[in-house]
Amino acid sequence: MPETIPLINLPEPDAKPVPTVHYVPAYDGKKVYTRKTQGFFQRLRQYASLPLLLAFFLLPWLSIDGRPAVYFDMDELKFHVLWGIFWPQDSILLASILIMAAFSLLALTVWVGRVWCGFSCPQTLWTLMFIWIEDKCEGDRNQRIKLDKAPWSHQKLIKKFSKHSLWLLLSSFTALTFVAYFYNIHTLLDDIFSLSVSVSGLVWIALFALMTYLNAGWLREQVCKHMCPYSRFQSAMYDDNTLLVAYDAGRGEGRGPRKPGTLYREQGLGDCIDCNWCVQVCPADIDIRDGLQAECINCGLCIDACDSVMEKMGYKNGLIKFSSVNGEPSALKRFFKPKMLAYCVVLLTMLMTFTYSITDRIPLQVDVIRDRGAHMFRDRNGYIENVYLVKLNNMMDHADTVTLTVQGDQPYKIRGSKLIYLEAGEIFTVALRLVLKKEHLRSSNDVVFIRAQSSASPEVAAEQKTVFMGPVVK
Repeated sequence: MPETIPLINLPEPDAKPVPTVHYVPAYDGKKVYTRKTQGFFQRLRQYASLPLLLAFFLLPWLSIDGRPAVYFDMDELKFHVLWGIFWPQDSILLASILIMAAFSLLALTVWVGRVWCGFSCPQTLWTLMFIWIEDKCEGDRNQRIKLDKAPWSHQKLIKKFSKHSLWLLLSSFTALTFVAYFYNIHTLLDDIFSLSVSVSGLVWIALFALMTYLNAGWLREQVCKHMCPYSRFQSAMYDDNTLLVAYDAGRGEGRGPRKPGTLYREQGLGDCIDCNWCVQVCPADIDIRDGLQAECINCGLCIDACDSVMEKMGYKNGLIKFSSVNGEPSALKRFFKPKMLAYCVVLLTMLMTFTYSITDRIPLQVDVIRDRGAHMFRDRNGYIENVYLVKLNNMMDHADTVTLTVQGDQPYKIRGSKLIYLEAGEIFTVALRLVLKKEHLRSSNDVVFIRAQSSASPEVAAEQKTVFMGPVVK
């Protein structure tokens, strides 16, 4: 463990050390054996993870209008999200969701620290499940250490085989569920059982199963330490009021063992009995008593472990707790600060814009541009003619016939077909000729609107403004 300076000394409110994140040491190859603990934050992790895991595993099985609730159809480039259907042309909406998610993460970090990592991150949730399986198959922390040191035996082989089999089973189910978001789950299962699944489908399932097995079973804290970029820029978002897991050095030092009921203060000891339980329960294998570190995911398990020890010793809880450099400001005080308010204003603006875009979204788009290969206009047999390229985009989930019309101050007419048949999701470009009798021409540069209207759904219509050009009117 690298030498570091304790971050917070809570009994000295005038001291405001800068929240410095210490550098992560190189991987030393040491296996981390986590101790099982119970407490408020452990239960909170379980309650927070349950709906997220249920949503991940159940969404491909839930059906809406005869298809999965969330399904990304890569063959037809059609994305089903609950009751909405989106196309590649809606990629700006996906980008908006990702940007809002990023700002939400930034705002949440400023307010309550890295609670995303400790309670909602997929790496954390799957590691939690894998550790639970490990505990059921091999026993608690001390039993696992003894088992690994013991020579190979029939009992050890059964325990190791059971653990890795269940790990692989969970990894395979996870991979199957993930692929089901892109490959209809019912079709996928039928193809697997009939041995007709494609090679690419098998490769993706095997790849995701292997990565899940390695990440949650073997790498675990190494992903947070050396692969996740979030821990590298977290300190840029922290301020003096950000909540983080802190050790009360003024109360806990000096450390040392003692018996319950002894006058330990007279021996120069603090409340910390140096049992190392806070280290043993930490999934990132850090010592929170060394101060804020990049590996800390604010899961609070060290708080549960320390509080249980304090209760056994008859001491007050809170030797390790969620606090900040400025002590424990209220939630409202931490919320109403310039940085937090700025994040919220930006996030609210993006959310309102996104909501408006979704509610005002028309599943039919029309784009009109003048044909660059033609003259500005043609004068033929007493008619002025303009040529346009009209691009139609049917974003509905069914085929439709679109009717093209023109609106303007003069009696413009369309030459050629006005009815365009479009398949579901089809993008079609058609040349449009717009004519006007010469005697009706009132301007050399008149504004017109090309309108496209659905035949199946008359309320679905889109229009595009363009210009009708002609000779100078004298």
